[in-house]
Amino acid sequence: MCDYSLHNVATRPARIEDKLVTTKFSKSITRGFTAVGEPNVAVCLLPGTEIAFDENVEYEPSFGIGILPDKRIGQRLARFRQINMDNAVTHHDALEFPDGQVVLLTRLCEGQRATVLQLPVAAHPAAVEEAARPEVRELSLST
Repeated sequence: MCDYSLHNVATRPARIEDKLVTTKFSKSITRGFTAVGEPNVAVCLLPGTEIAFDENVEYEPSFGIGILPDKRIGQRLARFRQINMDNAVTHHDALEFPDGQVVLLTRLCEGQRATVLQLPVAAHPAAVEEAARPEVRELSLST
């Protein structure tokens, strides 16, 4: 999925072996992933997607406070998940690391590179494409 604040950004679903980079989007307050070579398109991950970073992950400890140093997680593997789903106006997209740490995507430092290793089992290519399409409802005319 792509976080709620990315509604003004072009998006596409993640694919296995996508090369990703963390970025701050120009039309949004949110950080997330783009594919290398596609800097203006957010890559949306489904819950359960597994990714591997090139280096240990770094994130801002408190969003918006620039006086604290960035933190480094001694981890390179992560699984995408969504949190805070009961609150519609907060960030949901997060990464969970093998040691149990959970970090919001929007707190990741920019420029980190990762590779999509695996999509969730239930997400075969047709399901991913279907999830990426906007819902279209037919208008029924009742008399």
